[in-house]
Amino acid sequence: MKQRTSLRPLDMTLAAMFVALMAIGANITSWVPFLVVGGVPITLQTFFCVLAGAVLGRRLGAVAMTVYMFVGLAGAPVFSKLSGGLSIIFQPTFGFILSFIAAAYVTGWIIERGPQPAPTVRFVTAALVGMVINYVIGTNWMYMAYKLWAEAPKGLSYEMVWGWMLVPLPKDILLSIVAGLIAPKLCRAIGRSSSASRPAA
Repeated sequence: MKQRTSLRPLDMTLAAMFVALMAIGANITSWVPFLVVGGVPITLQTFFCVLAGAVLGRRLGAVAMTVYMFVGLAGAPVFSKLSGGLSIIFQPTFGFILSFIAAAYVTGWIIERGPQPAPTVRFVTAALVGMVINYVIGTNWMYMAYKLWAEAPKGLSYEMVWGWMLVPLPKDILLSIVAGLIAPKLCRAIGRSSSASRPAA
C-alpha cells in the first residue's frame, strides 16, 4: 500500500473551482450592509468550505482552502468585501479564514472513515462537524484578537462574541446540511470516490 501523492488534472481543476467558489461566497452578500454583525460578514464560505472537504476529500479539500488563503494574502481581492493582502492577518476575522483549512480536512476525514461509499448521513454529519470547527476556531480567534491587538467594541465579553455568531448560525446549519445532501451526488457526477484521499494500492 502506498499513498498517492500526485494530483490529476481533474483534481487541480476541482481545487481551483473551489478556490473561485470561496471568493464568490465571500462577497455574494457584501453589498448588503445589514448582513454584517459584529464585524463578521454573513457569507457562503462555510457552505463551500465543507462542500470542498466532502467532495474533494480531506487532503485536496485542505489544499484548496490553503490555496484560497494564500491567494488572498498575496493581494487578490478574494476575501469578504473584495479585500486581500497581508494586513488581513491582523483582522479579528482572520481566524475564520484559517479555520476553513481545518474544517475542510476534518469534513473529508470523517467521510473517508469506515465502509465506502459513505452513506449520506455521514456526509451530513461531517459537514456539520466541519461547520462547528469553523465557528470554534473563528470565534475564539476573534475574541482573542479583540482582547490582544484589535480595537474592541465597548463592553466586549466572550458571551457577546458568541452572541454575534447566533445570527449566521441557522443559515450555516441549514447550508451545511444541504452540502452534506448534495455532496454524494456531486461525487458520483464527477466520478470521484469519497475514499479518494485514502491510501491507494
